This record gives sequence, C-alpha cells and structure tokens, in this order.
Amino acid sequence: FLENSGTYFPEVKNDPDKYLQRCPESVKKWLKQLKNAGKILLLITSSHSDYCRLLCEHILGHDFEEFFDIVITNALKPGFFSHAPNQRPFRTLENDEEQEALLSLDKPGWYSQGNAIHLYELLKKMTGKLDPKVVYFGDSMHSDIFPARHYSNWETVFILEELLGDKVMVPAETESEPLEKKGKYEGHLPKIPCSVSEQWGSFFVDSLPGLGNAEETLVSTWSCKCISEYSTIAIPSLEAIADLPLDYRFTRFSSNNSATAGYYPSPPRALLSHEESVPMK
Repeated sequence: FLENSGTYFPEVKNDPDKYLQRCPESVKKWLKQLKNAGKILLLITSSHSDYCRLLCEHILGHDFEEFFDIVITNALKPGFFSHAPNQRPFRTLENDEEQEALLSLDKPGWYSQGNAIHLYELLKKMTGKLDPKVVYFGDSMHSDIFPARHYSNWETVFILEELLGDKVMVPAETESEPLEKKGKYEGHLPKIPCSVSEQWGSFFVDSLPGLGNAEETLVSTWSCKCISEYSTIAIPSLEAIADLPLDYRFTRFSSNNSATAGYYPSPPRALLSHEESVPMK
C-alpha cells in the first residue's frame, strides 16, 4: 500500500467508489447511539493501518475515529485471539509504521497487532468491571467468529451475507415484542438475486440420497452447524439491526434446540421448511 505497487492497492486508491460502499446513515447513527449509551466501541481488523484509514475515511467519513474508542489494525486474526501476549504484543504506531512493543495496554487509542488478553484487561479498567461483556461482530467464521467464541468466550454476531439471498419469512407478531420494537428489516429486505448455488445447492442444508427406494435425507451442512455452535446470532448486515432499540432482545442460538433459532430477522428458507427433519448433530 505504501509503495503503491501491484494492481489492487493502486486501483482502490484511484477509484474507491468503484470498489467500496459507503456506510448507511442508519449504521452511523446506531454507532453513535451505542457510544452515547456508554458502550466501548472497538474496531479490530487484520488490515494495516494505512489501508484501514483509506477504507474507513471513504466508508464512514474523515471523522471515523470518533466512532471508536479503540482501533486495532494488523491484528493478524485469528492469532489475535489464540496467541499469548508474549507471542503477539501490541505495538504503537507512528505515521502508520509500527513502533515499540507494549507490555500492556494502559489507555484507549490506535494500536497494531496485539492480543485479546491484554485488550480484555484494558476493557476491565475502562469499564470498572471484573467481567465486562464483549459482543464481537464479524463476517469470517475462521478469523472472527470461531476464535472470538472459542478462545475469548465473547458473544459473537455473524454477519452472513448468504441470508440476503434467501426468501424472507416474516416472524409472527408476539406480545413480548410490540410493533415499535420491530426493525424495518423484519418486514422486508431489498430485492437481491438469490445466492443459492446451482451446483452446490443451499448453504445451510444438504440432501443425502436414500438407499434403494428410501427417501433422501436432509442434513445441516458443516457451515450451518458452525453458525449455530459458535455464533450468538446471525444477521445479513449491520443495517438489518441498526434501527432496533438498543435493548432489543434477540433469540440466541443456544436458547433452544431449534435449527432456526438465532437467525435475524428470519431463518433461512431451507432450514425453516425442513426444521423438523434436519438433524443438527
């Protein structure tokens, strides 16, 4: 990025609008609401600081740092969660160049590399709590969701774009969630081409041919099992929840044994249609 070499970085630098989508105003408003409510906001990315700055300035605006209390770049996930502090110390930055290694984190700011253990110690200091709760949003099972849950036991929200291409099933109104607490995405989603692969079929459900005259058997895919095991909830995008009240109560994957629990605003059609016949284990 610094040398402006290769084909990728120069292209993005020269025409970011061609490759990047600006953050919806609803999501910016939601981030501000979280901060105003006293939440500590973190941005953790494996991108280097110079590239992160380009993306965030274009997506969120030149004041993007005001949205976050702590920014961590070159986090080298999933190692950020799995490595010990001495294996992956935090480093300060100067003109986007990594500087000295830090023995611990003493204050919020912009850092490079690091580890979840030292970050959590800082969060204890900032919140004054012995066991602060962390909700981590990510779009990669390998780099985000699995390591954050497995190594750090954080709550995880899986941003799963496969949900965008599925038919939306609107959940029935319930007394516990009045209409004013419903998000705009519970009633409809933008029209997006179906993402079901013609070759592989559903991302969530697979079918095994029966022997002889036996009917085929429906089973959850490995990816689907990982979603329910390591995610607290799964959503199609941040925009899908940005208009919800901050105290909205989501149904967690761990709340029951249903194959459809945890998906917001609605379960994938393949799972909903065959929930009773799809084994999850």
